[in-house]
Amino acid sequence: MSAMANILVKDDTVTTRQEFTLVPVTDTPSPIWRSQIAGVPLEGQILLTLSDEVVKSGAYKMTAKLEVPVMESLGTAGTAAGYVAPAKVAYVNTGIFTMYSNKRATTQNSADLLAMMVGLLQGASSTTATGILSQTSAGNAFVNSTLPIVDAFVKKVKPN
Repeated sequence: MSAMANILVKDDTVTTRQEFTLVPVTDTPSPIWRSQIAGVPLEGQILLTLSDEVVKSGAYKMTAKLEVPVMESLGTAGTAAGYVAPAKVAYVNTGIFTMYSNKRATTQNSADLLAMMVGLLQGASSTTATGILSQTSAGNAFVNSTLPIVDAFVKKVKPN
């Protein structure tokens, strides 16, 4: 079983690459990680939630949900009295990845499915099976991983 630990996520789409450390908050009832960005209120922090359930068919349903709030400021000039309103959450972008594994699926079956989904999510096309990133041995990397999110999807083990 993977232990909850800090998770480093990157935003490479901006001019200056940003890295965010998601810190474990709780593992009960589901594991939750949150960023700790200085000067940003709690509701403006990035949130990662991992959940699992066994559905009626007996299959395992694993879901990772990443919520990225977008902050807005109501202006830096303030009022004539010098009051500047604090930044607040304008909206939240949410990404959800859900994977179902049959109760008879092996760890390798789950790792293969995860590797294929990762390939699709990173841009697999008719000319490149792996997309933007090289995933030549992703299946084995997923099977042998001890990282909490990968373990949850491949081995059906929630971190604690």
